[in-house]
Amino acid sequence: MIKKSVNLTAEGKKELEKELNELIKSRPAIAEKIATARAFGDLSENEEYSSARNEQKVAEGRILEIQEILKNAKIIRGGKKDKVDLGVTVLLDMGGRRVEYALVGPTEANPLEGKISNESPIGKAIFGRKAGEDFDFNGKKVKIVEIK
Repeated sequence: MIKKSVNLTAEGKKELEKELNELIKSRPAIAEKIATARAFGDLSENEEYSSARNEQKVAEGRILEIQEILKNAKIIRGGKKDKVDLGVTVLLDMGGRRVEYALVGPTEANPLEGKISNESPIGKAIFGRKAGEDFDFNGKKVKIVEIK
């Protein structure tokens, strides 16, 4: 199986590394919860034990996921600002409303934080375009005002 590289900004990589370290540090506390709950007796009807085991399962799954992402990470840098590319920030005029987006890989995308994926519909529509370029997107006139 060929592993697909994961596009991350340097900031996104740091955030994942921080999350990974926090999850690894939480392992002893989760193990303690399991041990304490186990002492309550019958495990088949022990909600504390089931909850602690589920917490461990979620944490270990996320640890594996982050490790896999980091292993396949390709750090993107906002190179030249002459066209929309991964790692750049774009100021758009969308029918009179100005919005600013950072174009990132799907792993880092968070529209509420102004980070959109290059694989999202708007990400695909702006990718490779130049500042000043106009285009239609979902029936709206969009203009790339600036590439930062």
